[in-house]
Amino acid sequence: MTLRTSNSIRILIIPAFVAVLALTACGSSSQPKVEQSASAAVSASPAVTATPIPLAAYKPADAKGKAENVPVPVLPDAARANSKEGVEAFTAHWFRAMSYAYETGNVGPLGKITGVNCEMCEGVKRVVPMAYARDRWLSGGVFSTPSVSSTFKPQPDQSIPVIVQVIQSKIHYWGPDGTEYRQPTEATNTGNVAFVRFVDDSWRLDGLNPLQ
Repeated sequence: MTLRTSNSIRILIIPAFVAVLALTACGSSSQPKVEQSASAAVSASPAVTATPIPLAAYKPADAKGKAENVPVPVLPDAARANSKEGVEAFTAHWFRAMSYAYETGNVGPLGKITGVNCEMCEGVKRVVPMAYARDRWLSGGVFSTPSVSSTFKPQPDQSIPVIVQVIQSKIHYWGPDGTEYRQPTEATNTGNVAFVRFVDDSWRLDGLNPLQ
């Protein structure tokens, strides 16, 4: 791989005449007045219906500004298992965290799932925030992983190789005035080996190398 530099609350008020009509219809009832008053009070209570707040729309970055409302990648349940399915789901998730870093300049989610021995990862965590310094930003650079596979065998305290096809879209580098301050990085489609380790009941990526 080449590294370059979403509860509004709606209150439905029951009209007072509903409670009045109920009392009138029951005027000849033998029900004690205290109980009637209590019933009326309950009938007159407003009903509250909560509806979810719609998520703000995602907007990718372009020459006019940075990406907006980029969803933070959430680790899927499948990626928590120490299994073939688990390691493959985790590896795909790791690249979603990488995409998030490129789209936002925030490498925090990526750092939480990356081991300290991955040189390439350390480079990403250093260089990407620099591309967002001084009101600059990136557009593009989004990752996808059409193919993720592993011949999984439990390896205590050892990294497991995962073969990944990694596609990254073209990257543009924007300055504060909306002009490109360097040549774009062309889109890539590469084969890679991710080395992933299961430690402390969770996966971590220890390294990433291109297929030779």
